[in-house]
Amino acid sequence: MMIDVGLTHVALPVTDIEQSIQFYSDYAQMQVIHRRLDAETGVAVVWLSDRTRPFVIVLIQTSSVNSVLSPLAHLGVGCQSREFLNALCEKAKQEGVLLQEPKDSGYPIGYWAFLRDPDGHTLELSYGQEIGLTVEQTP
Repeated sequence: MMIDVGLTHVALPVTDIEQSIQFYSDYAQMQVIHRRLDAETGVAVVWLSDRTRPFVIVLIQTSSVNSVLSPLAHLGVGCQSREFLNALCEKAKQEGVLLQEPKDSGYPIGYWAFLRDPDGHTLELSYGQEIGLTVEQTP
């Protein structure tokens, strides 16, 4: 059985780029693969990847974040096991960033939880969502 691990792509405004790098490193196993100051604006830009597929989250430093991904609008990360997801949720609870305790919603949603990043964007951790299998099996 193939389990999805990772995201597709997205760009997010963030107010503290280093704090956001740490959050996505801790909870989505992502690392910086590119960092620059934008030549035109002087704004800090970072690309993060979990290296599971060709994908990055682009973090763009801003003075404030007006639009956030809230629980309905969220980033989704597949985890390799329920135990791993539970461990991340325990850490998130201790750090005060757990929004939704892990819940098993059955097929095709699987086991999932919501976390809040430093700017209020929502990150979903999941296990058992069959997105990769669905994409492969759809003609």
